[in-house]
Amino acid sequence: MALRTIREIGDPILEKECKPLKAVSDRTIDLINDMFETMYAANGVGLAAPQVGILRQLFVIDIGDGQRYICINPTVTPIGDETQTGDEGCLSVPGKQGVVTRAMKVHVEALDANMQPYAFDCEGLLARAMAHENDHLHGILYTSKVEGELEDVNYESLDEEEFEDFE
Repeated sequence: MALRTIREIGDPILEKECKPLKAVSDRTIDLINDMFETMYAANGVGLAAPQVGILRQLFVIDIGDGQRYICINPTVTPIGDETQTGDEGCLSVPGKQGVVTRAMKVHVEALDANMQPYAFDCEGLLARAMAHENDHLHGILYTSKVEGELEDVNYESLDEEEFEDFE
């Protein structure tokens, strides 16, 4: 496994539509493993193939719920009208966050690493992550959905503030 370079805002590849993945090869499995490793090293919860320079419909997610998600050629469809609004960030937009409203629940249909179809419904953070990563496959950055302005975020100072009462 290897760390991949994460493309950042301004890179034209992040604005392109991805092509479906037709088959999974050993190189694809290496890519998936590299994407998880790269995502973990960057403290992310999701990473889409275009973020590492590959214009294919593939993303990985791990929100810390004990399950790792591999989504090939996915569709992510909102369920109902309920929404969630909250801060969102992106590994391709380092040091920034913004308020984004997304569906509270989504239906996901995708292929797994064996090109076997699967489907599930999810809500909350997982639904937000699925919608965010799926947007990457269509050349959409969350910055186009931010309500208000992007804000600078310093994760080290957030950690200090969050735990200062425990000193």
